[in-house]
Amino acid sequence: MMAFESLPRHDPETSESAQTHAAPRPATTSDVIAPAAGYVLGLLRIAIGWYFLWAFLDKTFGLGYSTPSEGAWIDGGSPTTGYLSAVEGPFGSLFNDLAGQTWVDWLFMIGLLGIGVALILGIGMWIAAGSAAVLLLLMYAASLPLETNPIIDDHVTQAITVVALAMLGAGRYLGLGRAWQRLTVVREHPWLT
Repeated sequence: MMAFESLPRHDPETSESAQTHAAPRPATTSDVIAPAAGYVLGLLRIAIGWYFLWAFLDKTFGLGYSTPSEGAWIDGGSPTTGYLSAVEGPFGSLFNDLAGQTWVDWLFMIGLLGIGVALILGIGMWIAAGSAAVLLLLMYAASLPLETNPIIDDHVTQAITVVALAMLGAGRYLGLGRAWQRLTVVREHPWLT
């Protein structure tokens, strides 16, 4: 499929030359993504969103999966202490110093909640993708040195995936992205899409 529609020929000698012709329109993701692929992207977006939202819920309420009930954030537990205090790699001292600090706990939890909700709903995809990529790359740095692969792990692949989802307009499939993009504030500030 061509990226631009072809322009009509302009002939100054004919009476048709006075007609106004529309400029070519750039191709959009809906021009190049098959509907079935769009729905798969929507499902992938929702799944990754649930990954973030579940982490928020488990750490907030101590649901017993990654966070025991006695470590629940609402009961005074720190959502960052366990993970960051155990970091040993090249950035160990940096992450150990951040472990359990109130501002780090709040920033981490707001990030998990905001990213999860935005991805599940398909709104604010650029902000969600950027925030998720930063959070995931920080978690990657905390995981160094890697145990199963010397270069890459799931944090990196998820970071790339969420950015790709934003670039492909995945919020418009199985989400509120289409309606969100019609809002005046979003049209005036495309980085909110």
